[in-house]
Amino acid sequence: MVIEGGEGAGKSTQARMLATYLRSKRLSVIETREPGGTPVGERIRDVLLGGDLTVPASTELLLILAARSALVQQVVKPALEMGHWIVSDRFDMSTFAYQGYGRGVPPESLDALNRYVTGGLQPDLYVVLDLPVEEGLARHARSGKPRDRFESGGADFLKRVSEGYVHLTRFNERAVAVPASGTVVEVAEQVQRVVDATFARKA
Repeated sequence: MVIEGGEGAGKSTQARMLATYLRSKRLSVIETREPGGTPVGERIRDVLLGGDLTVPASTELLLILAARSALVQQVVKPALEMGHWIVSDRFDMSTFAYQGYGRGVPPESLDALNRYVTGGLQPDLYVVLDLPVEEGLARHARSGKPRDRFESGGADFLKRVSEGYVHLTRFNERAVAVPASGTVVEVAEQVQRVVDATFARKA
């Protein structure tokens, strides 16, 4: 399953908390993230998030897909074959939101390329943390951390990404939106309820 959402929504924190929750149920859980999750993926992450490079939209897309290809082949497929559960901080929905809605890459190109690198593999569940762009930026400012290249993309870019997530969630039966304006614990409890309900239906 995947935790998705815009900047400042708390994806990394919620992914870690969800993995801990699942382990409390005696499930074997692999945690990963995008871009990254493998040695080559982490190198690509450094290039993508670093603020000192100008990266064309098409180059950005191909780098992200290259990192995903390695993640699927080296981590995701082997883990699934061994019966592990996977919790990922971002996956392919981010590409459609950021590079599709945000950068304007045609969706048909995104879909074809993504299917190629994933082999059609889809998460069982996307939990999409829904947070207004302004609140996400304010959270980041309070954290005191430097902005990465995506966080520095400007309010218009981030609003397009946010609108993309709304549309993508609405039309994907595997996706559930969770309001992310509450406390970390409140959001975690909502995420856990969504996960429990989803997999109870699949049982």
